[in-house]
Amino acid sequence: MAPTNSDCELFIGGFWGQPVNTATSFAFVIVGTIILARSAGNRRVLTYGLLAIGTGIGSAISHGPAPAWGEIVHDAPLVGILAFVAVDAISDLNERELTWVWWVAPTVLALAISEIGDPARIAVQTSITVLAIGASLLRFVKRPATRRIILTAGLLLGAGALIGTLSRSGMPLCNPDSLLQGHAIWHVMAAAAIWRLTPAIGARGAIAALPLTRQARD
Repeated sequence: MAPTNSDCELFIGGFWGQPVNTATSFAFVIVGTIILARSAGNRRVLTYGLLAIGTGIGSAISHGPAPAWGEIVHDAPLVGILAFVAVDAISDLNERELTWVWWVAPTVLALAISEIGDPARIAVQTSITVLAIGASLLRFVKRPATRRIILTAGLLLGAGALIGTLSRSGMPLCNPDSLLQGHAIWHVMAAAAIWRLTPAIGARGAIAALPLTRQARD
């Protein structure tokens, strides 16, 4: 079956479905794999890397073969990584380590609400996104060492989101037959933003911007 929201690109069926959008989904897998390889044993960074890989796999399934259950495997890791970023920032700001329950529970709840319908799905995903952005902005203010990291990641994410939005079906930059797809650009820029944010993940207080290998030694 074709994706419920085509994100402009023509759906040709088969494994690749929307070929450009499917191929660029693997940008998340590549970034997540690199994060895992460079995690230096940091448990939170390992989780972050796995969520990035899951986001790419879910996106590839949704844009590619697009089975009936494609939406849930697309949304689960995406909502999960947003909730994880929010909880990681809150843990840093509160100087109190919140357990995995704090990001897994909202993810499960958001997915359950999403099953009500598309309006509910959009509403819960928007809410989780706003929470992640808000927590990261507070971290930006309270943790000066993270400012360059968060600013760069935010600019990448914001620019990618703008291009992706303007390229959706019916929008000015939409060209279903083009090899240059705005949603594909969004995939690559969002993956780059995930990579850029990595040094702040799992770090606390004064060491929040230190390289991962140095954090491990300390």
